[in-house]
Amino acid sequence: MSDQHVDKPVIGITIGDYNGIGPEVILKALEGNQLAKLCTPIIYGSLKVLNQYRNLLDMKEWSLHGIQKADQANHKLTNVITCWQDNQTEVQPGKVTAEAGQGSLAALKRAVEDLKEGKIQALVTGPINKDNIQSEHFHFPGHTEYLAQAFEKEEALMFMVAGELRVGVLTGHIPLENVKSQITPEKLSAKIEQILQSLKGDFGIKKPRVAVLGLNPHAGENGLLGTEEQEVISPVIKSFKEKGNIVVGPFPADGFFAAGTYKQFDAVLAMYHDQGLIPFKTLAFNEGVNFTAGLSAVRTSPDHGTAYNIAGKNIAEPGSLLQAIYLACDISRFRIFNSEMNKNALVSKPQQSESQHPAKSGGKQRFN
Repeated sequence: MSDQHVDKPVIGITIGDYNGIGPEVILKALEGNQLAKLCTPIIYGSLKVLNQYRNLLDMKEWSLHGIQKADQANHKLTNVITCWQDNQTEVQPGKVTAEAGQGSLAALKRAVEDLKEGKIQALVTGPINKDNIQSEHFHFPGHTEYLAQAFEKEEALMFMVAGELRVGVLTGHIPLENVKSQITPEKLSAKIEQILQSLKGDFGIKKPRVAVLGLNPHAGENGLLGTEEQEVISPVIKSFKEKGNIVVGPFPADGFFAAGTYKQFDAVLAMYHDQGLIPFKTLAFNEGVNFTAGLSAVRTSPDHGTAYNIAGKNIAEPGSLLQAIYLACDISRFRIFNSEMNKNALVSKPQQSESQHPAKSGGKQRFN
């Protein structure tokens, strides 16, 4: 592979469940090598499967570059690493099959191996079916938990991002009945700290402003509707304020987004999955990105699922997948930029202006 440049990272993209819309949105996002100036894409999946979708989607004028390993990537083309024996692979858009689940796992395992070894600078994961991917090698609720274990982190943060809107969740893929027991001072403190560190280290925000939502209706109404706010959430928020952080709450969740209060903050921490993701997807469904914060590596994904009901019909929109690629590029460039700045720093360095943040020129605005 030719010399690496900070402004053109190698981005791995997993195919996800190949009977869902993953292959379609990936091909639409990368068609004609349109992102070649931004990054070097490597799709982890199956060249045979992707070629079948190219024919189905009438993309026959554009070819994919098959390679065996990441260091063979052509920086001007869209590269594909086949991750399983695909001679007998049958594409069945919209159908849930065990074979598609194991294909998504094979692609994920290979991509994560390359990510850990530094062969790719970031990973964008296609949507999986959380049921048919399960096996003796994958017993996780989703990508976030799998990656946390792969990178030896006790927990990672599911951080939903769409421009200036960023929503994290305290509890992720767990049953609603288990949420209450997970709201502890230790877990809440850890998640707020992950948000603060990500806002600083991944988004270049020097003094982040974080809003924390309550668990109960009306944020507990002074204990009348629940005591978690008084006993756990408020004391943790107070401890962060005493350290000089701008952490505010707990806010009643019902009116927080509707009133536009989220616009006053750099990030919001919700107490459970749907409390954060329902308003997020309502506001930014076609542009939202799921970023796994708290890892040493960069991973993003579109904020939608396999969408079997529209798979293979050539109507899936690639917008969220494109934004996931843009964000992966921006954050990986910014981390490299920060690393180089730290290496070159002497006793002190001038404050970095917002315009110096490499990610400020990326994202949706840059590519419209």
